[in-house]
Amino acid sequence: KIIYIFLGFIFMGLGVLGIIMPFLPTTPFLLLASVCFVRGSKKFEIWFKGTRLYKKYIEEFVENQSMSIKQKISLNIFADCMIAIPFILTENVFLRMALIYIVGYKYYYFIFKIKTVKVR
Repeated sequence: KIIYIFLGFIFMGLGVLGIIMPFLPTTPFLLLASVCFVRGSKKFEIWFKGTRLYKKYIEEFVENQSMSIKQKISLNIFADCMIAIPFILTENVFLRMALIYIVGYKYYYFIFKIKTVKVR
């Protein structure tokens, strides 16, 4: 349980950095922090869900499975950059095809499965 709490704070810190640094996505790190706090301790789960970070960046997604267009774009750009690394480094055609499939499915999922909401 202590490891989950520790990871929760690490991911929360990365999420806060994502607010300042546009190339680092905020939402996925805060979602990971939430998962870690839920598994780590009821006390930390309640605390995290009461923070402004949670309410501003992920409460809407957790409750309604929806994201703002800005969140979707930043998350997809970050994921594309991470997927580009193995794509560039490998010469394996099958792995490259799998990565292209993953990117395509990712865009399909974000466009058609996750609702887009306007920022309040």
